[in-house]
Amino acid sequence: MFFLQQLETLQHRADEFNLLRMQYARDALPSQGRYVFNFIPVLFHYNNPLLPGYVSGEVPHGVAAFEPSEEQRNFVRDLSLTANCDTNIEVNETTILGLYTMGSTSSIGQCCDSDLDIWICHCHELSRERRLLLENKCLLITQWAETRGIEVNFFLVPDNKFRTQNCSHLSKEGCGSASHLLLLDEFYRSALCIAGKPLLWYMIPAEQEANYDEYVAELVAAGQINPDDWLDLGGFGRIPAEEYFGSSLWQLYKGIDSPYKAVIKTLLMEAYSWAYPNTELISVRAKKTFQQQSFHDKKLDAYWLMLNQVTEYLEATNDQKRLDLARRCFYLKTCDRLSQLAKPDEPAWRRNALHEIVSQWQWSDQILAHLDNRESWKVQEVRSAHGELLEALMVSYRNLIRFARRNNIGECINPEDIGILSRKLYAAFESLPGKVALINPSISPDLSEPHLSVVQVPQGRSNPEGWYLYNSSLDTKEIIGRAPLEHSSYLTKLIAWSYFNGLLVKSTKLHLFNQGSDLVQENFLQFSQDLAQTFNVKVPNATNLALSRPCEIRHLGIFLNLESDPTCHWANKVIEFDVNASDVFSFGVNKECLVGSIDLVYRNSWNEIRTLHFDGEESVIEALTTILGKMHNDASSPDRIDVFCYAQHFRGLIRNRFQQLVVEGISTRLNSERDQAVKTILVGSQKFGVFYERRGVSVKKLENAIDFYSQIADTKLQRMPLRLDKTHHTKTPEIVASHSSEGLVQFFFENHDTGFNIYIVDEVNRVETYQHFSGNKEELVQGVNRFYTSAHSRQEGEGVINFNLPQFYEIISDANGELELRPYRSPTMTDTADEQISRVS
Repeated sequence: MFFLQQLETLQHRADEFNLLRMQYARDALPSQGRYVFNFIPVLFHYNNPLLPGYVSGEVPHGVAAFEPSEEQRNFVRDLSLTANCDTNIEVNETTILGLYTMGSTSSIGQCCDSDLDIWICHCHELSRERRLLLENKCLLITQWAETRGIEVNFFLVPDNKFRTQNCSHLSKEGCGSASHLLLLDEFYRSALCIAGKPLLWYMIPAEQEANYDEYVAELVAAGQINPDDWLDLGGFGRIPAEEYFGSSLWQLYKGIDSPYKAVIKTLLMEAYSWAYPNTELISVRAKKTFQQQSFHDKKLDAYWLMLNQVTEYLEATNDQKRLDLARRCFYLKTCDRLSQLAKPDEPAWRRNALHEIVSQWQWSDQILAHLDNRESWKVQEVRSAHGELLEALMVSYRNLIRFARRNNIGECINPEDIGILSRKLYAAFESLPGKVALINPSISPDLSEPHLSVVQVPQGRSNPEGWYLYNSSLDTKEIIGRAPLEHSSYLTKLIAWSYFNGLLVKSTKLHLFNQGSDLVQENFLQFSQDLAQTFNVKVPNATNLALSRPCEIRHLGIFLNLESDPTCHWANKVIEFDVNASDVFSFGVNKECLVGSIDLVYRNSWNEIRTLHFDGEESVIEALTTILGKMHNDASSPDRIDVFCYAQHFRGLIRNRFQQLVVEGISTRLNSERDQAVKTILVGSQKFGVFYERRGVSVKKLENAIDFYSQIADTKLQRMPLRLDKTHHTKTPEIVASHSSEGLVQFFFENHDTGFNIYIVDEVNRVETYQHFSGNKEELVQGVNRFYTSAHSRQEGEGVINFNLPQFYEIISDANGELELRPYRSPTMTDTADEQISRVS
């Protein structure tokens, strides 16, 4: 009897709190957002041609325990009258158990541009065919919401999702296998029921969490609750240590595009792991508060709960630096500006709550004004903020790696998922020579500069040799005493950095101070225009398929003779040449190479921007072999190759000849019909042999015919694959050699009757072969990943993080007996579409 009385009290309280939070959510939305928010339940309750989201067939519809409001009935009635149709629309089923927002909606973290993440909870018995129809309906409703300027993400969640093994796939919005019960934790602490059954979990005493299912079963058996009246996604029990590691990777992944939100969530995972195995989840803490107090305040706000848990952890570990950052991240996420007057449509409850929270931090007016002026931040402020964010994320990552090592965790995360996550992080965060670091992941909307200057410092000066970038003109009053933004040994790196980070725009005035190179102002300006017209700053995110494969050059820009131009030194000289001596690589009677400097700017399939510079007598050969070395034999040809030349003379001839050389080289490299080929190139007075093989490209200077033929013989011997198992001489499958990619460690599994062969290709494409391996493949993958995420980590004193984890592939035969590669997936994580959580958008 006592439980029934308590249940009635809690149910009434939950209804009151839900109504209050519904109003909070509406207050924070723009007018069109409120319109979408109010009528989403109707669009899932009915499936009618008059309504947005209609799909023909047996589409799951009908929301349990939902009764349309007067406003919602008028919405349906108006559409019916407009179409001159019957206003009485019938609902023949209630397949959908409920619609629930999660995340920032109705919390202090919801702002005017927040999207809506909505779980569509349904019976797990729903057939695959009907589920696909529901996915299509979700897609149409998402598109309808987009026409009104609102982003809505729908997730289909079967009611047994958290009672079965996680087998979902990584997607743009879904964390795949990286987080499972922690996703339920986030749902419970933030869920807002907009239609459907109430959540049973909040009604069950918090002290029964350890034996949640047994307690609920007893209540059902005693007739004290009717399970048909509730949505029960289950309790938590024990969350394995592996989830904290996987969820941390996922938050870092999200942090690439939304760093302020990711810092707090990553710190939360760190706080959870610090307290492990005695972790108290935020949702459990919120549940206790809900059951103990009869009023709604910040202690039940999902975003305040996160900050509070993070604050307790950072104060306990005396980490004031990251605590200050976490507070600033929290403040910026709310979008309120306390140093300015409130806007007319700004929710008063949120501003008052935020003011109460911030006043406890004792921030100065200057700090508030600086944060409120974020939209006007320029490169110095953004670079400082980005550095802070990156440092905080890396400290969290290292601490979680230590946690993984202490707890000797195995990888419950799907190897394909962890590979995709790590390579996304690698592409965004790894600092490499020539790579353009992108410093503005949604920190400030505009970094454009009115003036940019590059200054060359020759060898022998007090400053290191090279080029320096300044965000000012060359006027003495402006540049004296100003620190450079960037320094590089070559110019293209600076201009590419300026362009891809948004400093260099069409209105920017460029200034050049040259001290030694052949660069002139006209070519400097032309190069900047060529770069901007050739490359887009914003492109679609790298797909999961691309991240599961070796990176490939997708767009290549080649810029010739920008800094060094042999033809500009021909003044007052007579240049003698004829048709037989007109090759730009060995020109005229003096056999002069007309290509001086070569600069490469390229975007790869992981969306990294890389730059390279070559200068000197062998720059043509070095540039060519470098380009070819970045392509495995079965790679796709670049989508686009653009060549520009800034020579004073023979500009078109040089450009066309070099483009021909590169295109022919790529064609030869990617020709899968032959194992090897040899090309000779005369550069200046030197002849070079370029040797194309399945595993790579090599080059050798050829002094005479004997050198040429001996090199061919040596190459044949060198092509023998390295085998550690000397008792077997099975040739390495060509598909392994053709997919080898520089800079990656790759594992290829080839199954046979008595076990499987393992081919391991290291970063420089050396192959190790283990034959007739009879161990457990899954344990091997987990062990390798464990090595790369713990012991391999590595130079912690130097602050080095390696995100580029190994890739794993299965070699299988298709229906025609041809070998093909597929990314390795754990056999315990087979794709079961009916059981996985999907984003439909």
